[in-house]
Amino acid sequence: MSSAQKQFDLHWLTGQFRDPDKESDYRSSIKTRVRHESRLAWVLIAIVFGMFTITDYSLLGLTGEYYLLASMRAVVVSLCLVLALVLGRRGDYNRNRWLHLLPLLIVATGILLIVPLRPESLSSQVTAAAVAVLAFFLLIPNLLTVAALGCLYLSVGFIAAVMLFTGLSPAEIVRIVLLLIMANIVGYCALLRLEFLQRKQFALLHEERQQNRDLVAEIAHRKSLEAQLRMVAERDALTGLDSRSYFMKRAEGLLQRSCSEKTPFCLFMIDVDHFKSINDTWGHTRGDLILTKIAEVCAQSLRPTDVIGRFGGEEFIVGLPQTSPADAQVIAERLKMKVAELPEKEDMGDLNLSVTVGIAVAHDDDVDLEALITRADKMLYAGKREGRNRVIMCEQGR
Repeated sequence: MSSAQKQFDLHWLTGQFRDPDKESDYRSSIKTRVRHESRLAWVLIAIVFGMFTITDYSLLGLTGEYYLLASMRAVVVSLCLVLALVLGRRGDYNRNRWLHLLPLLIVATGILLIVPLRPESLSSQVTAAAVAVLAFFLLIPNLLTVAALGCLYLSVGFIAAVMLFTGLSPAEIVRIVLLLIMANIVGYCALLRLEFLQRKQFALLHEERQQNRDLVAEIAHRKSLEAQLRMVAERDALTGLDSRSYFMKRAEGLLQRSCSEKTPFCLFMIDVDHFKSINDTWGHTRGDLILTKIAEVCAQSLRPTDVIGRFGGEEFIVGLPQTSPADAQVIAERLKMKVAELPEKEDMGDLNLSVTVGIAVAHDDDVDLEALITRADKMLYAGKREGRNRVIMCEQGR
């Protein structure tokens, strides 16, 4: 059976979920409503049952039978009010089903006792019994099984009382039996239909909430994947710096802003000297570690407003907004010095590390990032030709 079919799998005779856990969840969900409605229903029934004391007085007067009947009604009313209070606090189909059955039995017993005390009013008592059956099924919130048990007790007991205390003919008793059977069938079918509808509504609501939870989880998962994909697209996998494409996007925006605000903008191209021989001597794994350490040193040597990315291989690129050529020179020299200190700090033995930095300065109206990169790259290769481990700046206008 699929989960969707199991969601609506109801017992044809009781209207309850076949799945015990599902049924327990449903009963728990209506617990507060059941307590409130049960308390209200039994208060009303107690009032109605007690009001018939007036009818008893008009028929019997102040006789022994009247006092006995009034006492019985007082006991039933008192018990109903007490049980209304208890049900309002502890009513629960999961744990206290007997508590919901008890007031049905009490009221049914009260109706049965009227038969021997007032046999002359049997016609009105038959009507009262039929109405009580319908009330047990439809007026009082209850499980179908509990309501059916209470109505069975009332119907069988009433027939027995009629046969014992009224002396009716078999034909008249059969008519009463048929009337009570009809009342039970109508009440049972009506409550069964109501049980079906309420549980289907609960199942649909539960399914909708589960779909909403699944949707929220799916959205969160997709956002997580998007964040991971964004990180992959924006970050270099080895060094953690900006990827080339993401750096270009950020640097382009900074260059445009510097141009519009008439503030200086400089760009570094950084190359690790003799990196091929490092790989050949120490291996690519050690070479990757060295690139990572150099990337960390470069990032730490810059300001929060600067941007740095891996341009490719052993080359890094840096954008420095609001930075004069003189300041750019100082930053590049500091960066070069920190790279040279790496072997000693990181315990890299006799390894000598150095970088060559080419610096390009943006012109006043220069908004072409590619042209700026080309100029910085020319300075980088000029530094390599001059012996590496140096900073070369492209003068403005060159």
